[in-house]
Amino acid sequence: MSYIFGDRIVLREYRDSDLDYIRQWVNDPEITDTLSDNFLYPHSKYETESFFRTMVEGKSGNKSFIIAAKDSQEYIGQIDLFKIDWKNRFALLANVIGRKEFLDRGYGSEAIRILQKFAFEELNLNRIELEVYEYNERAYKCYLKCGFKEEGRYRKKIYKKGKYWDSIFMSILRSEFK
Repeated sequence: MSYIFGDRIVLREYRDSDLDYIRQWVNDPEITDTLSDNFLYPHSKYETESFFRTMVEGKSGNKSFIIAAKDSQEYIGQIDLFKIDWKNRFALLANVIGRKEFLDRGYGSEAIRILQKFAFEELNLNRIELEVYEYNERAYKCYLKCGFKEEGRYRKKIYKKGKYWDSIFMSILRSEFK
């Protein structure tokens, strides 16, 4: 597959040079505190390398991309469509900006919009959905900005930072995509 270009970024395949960047954020609480409980415990080098090999070899069944700087192709983060349901035409979205110097600069929302266009126009999906935690205000605002709508909440489902938080479910339909 060819690269998918945006204004400042490109969605591209995983490369061996990306592993060092992934290892830098995978155990960094400033990045992982807003992610799923997959990151509740430290990840060993072996676990990270095993995940990475699955992605490089294309064995995950997901549509997964590195978010990279358009000019240098240097790693910024990752974005995935996973649990793709081809019959019902939907997938789940997951993403991470793995380098702190790229946070709050619009790279996440640009990557999401590029992936939405790909999902709706190339993969012929009808729906993209995701789950975000109430305390992750940065991501919640980003998803709203990208056209996702809140569908519901599991009240006080997530225990983090000494208290319980809602788990918020959001989606966007092809007909809502601009």
